[in-house]
Amino acid sequence: MNAPHPAKVAGIDATVPPPAQTVTPTAVGASPTAAANALPGPDAPGVLLQDRLAGWVFDLSTLHELTERLTRTATLPDALQELLRAGSAMVGARRGLVVLEPADGLGPDTTVGLGLARADLGHIETVPRDSLAHGRILEGLPVSGNGIAEPDLLSGEGLDPRHREVAARLGYAASYALPLTADGAGRLGAAVWLYDEPAEPDKRQRELAGLYARHAAEHLARLLELERARTAVATMAEELLPTRLPRVPGVRLAARHLTGPHGGGDWYDALPLPDAALGLSVGSVTGSGPSAVAAMGRLRASLRAYAVMEGEDPVAVLSDLELLLRLTEPARSATALFGYCEPALRRITLAGAGHRPPLLIGGNRTQYVETSVSAPLGMLACWEAPSVEVDAASGETVLLYTEGLLHRTGDPADRAFARLHAAAASVPRAAREDPDAVLDHVLRTVLPDGGAGTGVTEDVVLLAVRFD
Repeated sequence: MNAPHPAKVAGIDATVPPPAQTVTPTAVGASPTAAANALPGPDAPGVLLQDRLAGWVFDLSTLHELTERLTRTATLPDALQELLRAGSAMVGARRGLVVLEPADGLGPDTTVGLGLARADLGHIETVPRDSLAHGRILEGLPVSGNGIAEPDLLSGEGLDPRHREVAARLGYAASYALPLTADGAGRLGAAVWLYDEPAEPDKRQRELAGLYARHAAEHLARLLELERARTAVATMAEELLPTRLPRVPGVRLAARHLTGPHGGGDWYDALPLPDAALGLSVGSVTGSGPSAVAAMGRLRASLRAYAVMEGEDPVAVLSDLELLLRLTEPARSATALFGYCEPALRRITLAGAGHRPPLLIGGNRTQYVETSVSAPLGMLACWEAPSVEVDAASGETVLLYTEGLLHRTGDPADRAFARLHAAAASVPRAAREDPDAVLDHVLRTVLPDGGAGTGVTEDVVLLAVRFD
């Protein structure tokens, strides 16, 4: 736009280059003086209309690009950050924060900052809520669609002393807040942008920011429901797994469970058996979501019953489990590994169904246990495979894990196996005394970023058995 902005009014940090102004081409053979006289003056109605239309097109292009960026975000934290960055560009503020606090009270409640450290957010939270612009929005006070502007906080009348102190400490002098409200979901939270010196957005900027905030709230509402569903599935999966591992003389146990974004059917278990023995199992049910989690719970509970009845024969345990799976879950398959552990003999008798081999970690050796190749449960008319015995030395650890650990590396199978082997071999000697430390080291080494960003959504389960 040609019209200059008033002083001390924030401008849009344009993400789309403004359209170039066009002029009437000079007629062939006409003199420059005649051409100049033919041009309309800057105050001509046609020029003003063209200028206004160009501004509208630019604003709509900017709004379209920013909303496109927002809709490409797939997680709630990414969407909140994108909301802050886009709002900062539109209202011309360098810093800001968004408070997610759904009115239905079901959460999640979170605060995300732009250009503000966690300590800065903590200082802002010490200010009485009713003295903050976004705090008044969160309290449910009526707010116009164009938000709340506080153009001069430091010299304004009636400012809360604590608010003045925090503003001076953090170096902001003005703020502009917008509500985040979605149709059907109600109030989701509020966003506020902070200016380094007295300023406020003009009418055009407020209209753009208001339109963007309404669109952002609808997108946030969808991501919020997805986040709640994921949390519910993850909580259900955790509740179906052991709340604590048993204590049996001669061994120490540790386990880790990383839930995938969609919730999977991986499990682990350790069950005390007669004669001071232990039944150990890890496994994975195909599929994801609540149905896979429920199937996992049924399968794990059945396996515990079979382990009590005939745990000394792991092959019989998995055969019974396979029959149950075919009768009750005909559309599913599962991998499983069951071991009958005798701590006094430092021995585990293992049977596997389509499962990856355990890893034996010791001071003098780190090797995969040789197991027979077998199909997953539910894949064949009748499953059966021979068992193997693992004899461990004092101080050695047997590591059981599910397929998700290898898949989350994003590597081909051979490289993933090599990475896991290298991680186990590099466990410091001092850490090998503690199975929890062993698992932490393996996870940090195999999945340095937690397996994020690889496009893999499976659960990860590890169970470590250290023999004294």
